[in-house]
Amino acid sequence: MIQKETTGMILRKLRGDRTQEEIAAILGITKSSWAMYERDERVPRDEVKIRIANFFGKTVQELFYTPIEHYKCS
Repeated sequence: MIQKETTGMILRKLRGDRTQEEIAAILGITKSSWAMYERDERVPRDEVKIRIANFFGKTVQELFYTPIEHYKCS
């Protein structure tokens, strides 16, 4: 089974060497909220998704909506 990357994993990678506090302050959210996003315990509101995507130069779809692989029935 292939392990797909979760939104939290993506956000942790994008954060890089910055602290959770730094990212949270930049985005205008709490450190606790950011930590929950990274642990996949919580999904941001749409307006926060947009701020996150804009900050990291990504689309909301890239960060929060994983493509579903469809299989053809034979």
